[in-house]
Amino acid sequence: MSTDSELGPITSKIRVDDMGLHSIISNRLIVLNIDHEVDSDEARILALGYKQEFRREFSALSVFAVSFSVLGLLPSVAATFQYQQEVIGTSPIPWLIAVFGVTALAYSMAEIASAYPTSSGTPYAVAQLAPKKWAPFLTWITCFSNWMVQITAAPSVNFSGAKLILAMAAYNNGFVATNGQVYGVATAIMIMHAVISSLPTKYLSHFNNMGTAINMVFLAIVFVIIFACNDRIGMYNDTIPKFNTNSDAWLLTNLTDFPTGVAMLISFLGVIWAMSGYDAPFHLSEECSNAAVAAPRAICLTATLGGSIGFIFMLAIAYTIVSIQDVIADPLQLGQPFVAYLAQIMDKKFVMVCLCLTIVSSWFMGCSCMLAASRVTFSYSRDGLFPFSKYWKIVDKRTQTPVNAVIINAVLGQLFLLLLFAGDTAIGAIFSVGGIAAVIAFIMPVVLRLTYSRKTFQQGPWNTGIFSIPIAIVACCFVFTMIPFLCFPTSKGSNLTPDLMNWTVVVFFGPMLLFIIWFVVDAHKWYKGPRPNIDEYIVSGDYENPNITKMKELLTPKVFD
Repeated sequence: MSTDSELGPITSKIRVDDMGLHSIISNRLIVLNIDHEVDSDEARILALGYKQEFRREFSALSVFAVSFSVLGLLPSVAATFQYQQEVIGTSPIPWLIAVFGVTALAYSMAEIASAYPTSSGTPYAVAQLAPKKWAPFLTWITCFSNWMVQITAAPSVNFSGAKLILAMAAYNNGFVATNGQVYGVATAIMIMHAVISSLPTKYLSHFNNMGTAINMVFLAIVFVIIFACNDRIGMYNDTIPKFNTNSDAWLLTNLTDFPTGVAMLISFLGVIWAMSGYDAPFHLSEECSNAAVAAPRAICLTATLGGSIGFIFMLAIAYTIVSIQDVIADPLQLGQPFVAYLAQIMDKKFVMVCLCLTIVSSWFMGCSCMLAASRVTFSYSRDGLFPFSKYWKIVDKRTQTPVNAVIINAVLGQLFLLLLFAGDTAIGAIFSVGGIAAVIAFIMPVVLRLTYSRKTFQQGPWNTGIFSIPIAIVACCFVFTMIPFLCFPTSKGSNLTPDLMNWTVVVFFGPMLLFIIWFVVDAHKWYKGPRPNIDEYIVSGDYENPNITKMKELLTPKVFD
């Protein structure tokens, strides 16, 4: 066994260039002397330039559990009625088309996650795939775009959950909630999520496994209730059939001032927001065993399973809804279109059951969003992106989780929730921002992989083989088509009022412009992209030394569990 006076006993030597990956410290003849034995996951994260700071106590199933919980199909469908059904009607056609593009993007991202399994996610990949001159700027843009996705996710989900809780009270006894009461309920939910997200990883793993099981079971129960307890005939005195006809169910109902094709593209916001949680495994890859395989598989499974189940749920709504116009009018003044829809088709007691199950699912969804967001804030702070990064990157010694990152995310979430006092349009902006910020952050490394780095990109152990490039092209076409339409309102001309505006242009591109100005004026002097934090391990390499570990054996992927 060799030794080093500062490091202590050296039990592992890693020659980075033997790893078969492209990282911030590769191709520099670097050898790492480690004072403990390393497994394949730790060897890979060290070669990517980072210490192993978390316990890898998330299994492949646990990581999938988090991402599927972030997806939260039941509460997501309930939360996005106004962005989907209230734009193009209840036909499942828009969901089917949009999911095709979303899934292509997810599979392309999965390949990136396999090559660069760090909690930083897509920005780390951008830093490696972009031209050297432009890498810091493009990484900067990707970081802040992805960060806006993460920090708006939990408050938007918790706002929706709070509205569901109060809508249930309104439906049950006529209670009319104030904005202050909505804010108070959402705040209470946010605090609970912050506490849970600060727990040790092993507890988070068990908790998210339970949350996903609950989400799946509750989704199935609500689906069965919608069909089995549908009482349209009794409620409307035999004037309508129990289910809509095929022609009615699949009919596109354009509820905008634009042509039907444009309206359909605008409605994709609901699908994109509902499906945007599939990136969570990427950000948890430093807490996951066999991350280079487990994380991308979890991404693909989440997108595929989520898209399929979501389509089935769209079918249930399409065949049972009585009138989308009445849902929009909301005669009961419940403030939640999903509740108005349920009230159209079933007895009150079944509506209450569906609402209770949806609220619980929403609670678990918000918790998973907070967990993923805290890991993003931690990883970007580790690279020095934010003011006071030295505080946000601290890993608590007791829990070995980034508690400070959780706290700052919770505080920012509360500030976003204050938008509800400015009206429905203002608070609704956090939904649309999440949609456009997500697709921009997710597509950036895919574009670079197809263009500048098309000949140098090194695939990880998980990839789609000969379908890789076609899938990436479909993903790029989908995103570039969607970006302008995600900024469209549903009205135009004299019908377009400030309340009906789509404020995405202001709420997303406004801050992004400020971030760009910050980079041009100051940040370009000090921000260079991901920063390795393993300086004490780096030594001059002796490539003939027999003690240097051969990485091919060490990095053989395990069987997906």
